[in-house]
Amino acid sequence: MIKQIEDISQFNGYDLTDIYTVRILSLLNAYGCKYPFARFYRQVNDDGTVTAILSVLDKDITISFAENADRDELSRFVSVIGFDSVLCDETLEIDSCYECGIVMKTDKSIEIPCNCTEIDEYPHLFDLYNFIDYGEINFDSWYVDISHRIRHGAAKAFTLNMDEEIISSAIFSSIYKKNAILTGVQTKPEFRKMGYGSALVSAMCCDFNGTVYLMRENGRNESFYKKLGFENIGKWRIYK
Repeated sequence: MIKQIEDISQFNGYDLTDIYTVRILSLLNAYGCKYPFARFYRQVNDDGTVTAILSVLDKDITISFAENADRDELSRFVSVIGFDSVLCDETLEIDSCYECGIVMKTDKSIEIPCNCTEIDEYPHLFDLYNFIDYGEINFDSWYVDISHRIRHGAAKAFTLNMDEEIISSAIFSSIYKKNAILTGVQTKPEFRKMGYGSALVSAMCCDFNGTVYLMRENGRNESFYKKLGFENIGKWRIYK
């Protein structure tokens, strides 16, 4: 059975920790259950054990589920409520087109020094938005969300600067306890393959001192992240 929760305590007993759980609990930590655009659900079996947790931000859904979850019910549920996207492990099948890729994680701290640069842990978000180039994503909606998450300790943005110019960026877009999700890793074209991106991600992981997850596309950036201590641990899907 899937029901909407009213407070975080209703997720008690769900002990799985993966990239999807971190994303859901970070969102819940940032927004709570009081906003209509951010809703949270749990699936329980007959003895009351929580077998899956879900977040719905507007119409973007994230699902984390245990081995004993009712996958058919999860698939039916998201189809009934409707979605723009569903992010989940590849073992959940939904009747919709999807993109897929690799989940990586690390709990290592590999230091890569980089001279003549400075790390800004509190960059101007307008400058960061323009640097990353979010394309069709509206700045106002992006700013409201990311600034809210940062204020509640559920996200953190970083830039690597040279002569007060951003040359590389990255974001912990979801943070929950000692787990974080790395996104937005980008280096200015003329500074690529010079170690700046590696130095920034290295500094972030060392500073965080926990477990860091990321999602990468198939066939891209594997060696870059492996030299920073990341390992392939699974596959993600985004249904659309």
